[in-house]
Amino acid sequence: MSDPRDQLPGDPVHNPGPGQLAAAPEPAVTVEDAGSQALADALRSSFFFVKAIMVVLVVIFIGSGVFSVPPQEKAIILRFGKPVGTTDEQLLGPGLHWAFPKPIDEVVKIPIGQIQTVTSTVGWYATTPEAELAGTEPPAGPSLNPAVDGYTLTADGNIIHVRVTLGYRIKDPLAYAFDFLSLSNAVQNVLNNALLYVSARTTVDSALLNNAGIKEKILARVTEQIAALRLGITLEPGEVKVIPPRYVKPAFDEVLAAGVNYNTVVNKAQGEAGAVLSKARGEANALLNTGQSDRTRLLQTVAAEAKSFTNQLPEYQKNPELFRQRILTETWQKILVAAKDKFFLPERADGTPRELRLLLNREPAKEKTESPAKP
Repeated sequence: MSDPRDQLPGDPVHNPGPGQLAAAPEPAVTVEDAGSQALADALRSSFFFVKAIMVVLVVIFIGSGVFSVPPQEKAIILRFGKPVGTTDEQLLGPGLHWAFPKPIDEVVKIPIGQIQTVTSTVGWYATTPEAELAGTEPPAGPSLNPAVDGYTLTADGNIIHVRVTLGYRIKDPLAYAFDFLSLSNAVQNVLNNALLYVSARTTVDSALLNNAGIKEKILARVTEQIAALRLGITLEPGEVKVIPPRYVKPAFDEVLAAGVNYNTVVNKAQGEAGAVLSKARGEANALLNTGQSDRTRLLQTVAAEAKSFTNQLPEYQKNPELFRQRILTETWQKILVAAKDKFFLPERADGTPRELRLLLNREPAKEKTESPAKP
């Protein structure tokens, strides 16, 4: 007879036959129910915690998509690499926005209100950022080292060092975000091209003595290239620095000093020439004015005399002899206006001359004296 204790919980229960003792109740069923209940409770607790964790993860996932755009920036949401929205809706302004977290969406921020700075990478000698910050220069070598030192060639075959620092603002954010992999690299390439282009068309004297001129030419070339490539930026005032090779700088300084002295002498000579010319022009104008005045006065006198003779012509035509005698008398009066004694000898009717006798030793006239006043 088998032992009931050896029966497994899943085996069928055998009822005792006649004459057999009934088996005692088996506790296995109770144990199984308690274990199942505990397992169910554990699973329910686990599912609760899993649901809570999933809710938290979903909240975190959704909340991680919230982002802010600063006042001087714009933002574009790329969903699987493509911009979200139409052309007008693609740019997001300052404030809070939401997007799906990566890898679904990607937020590209564009600093449209900030001034971006780019510096040329060609044409300048080798230096270090530490030396740049400290304002010092590495010692100049005995000659130019083309392997590490940058330089440019001028139109007259000389070597100079040129460095340009340029600022720009983003005008077209969509072109900045989609048309170029790196807009700053594109601007830098344009700047390097303009630097070499202008240097090759400028003489060394013009480059060193006229910094404003070469700066204007470089900016004009950069502006032209920016418009041709449609970079979508606007330029800000930049800085252009031009120096001769450092190992021959003393010679260039002497040439520059001679050029400055030449300009000083020429300017002084031109100033003196201008003063002499101004004085000569003044004297010439004075002579011309005097001549014009004399000419005008003479013309007026001649015109007056001509008018006077024209007015007297009828009188002459009436009695020429009387007119002649009157004119002669008036003329003698003008001539002898200061004479003390005047004598007039008219001609005789028969034309014979008259005899004039003068007493040369006359007594001088006595001055009249005033009589004393009567008391």
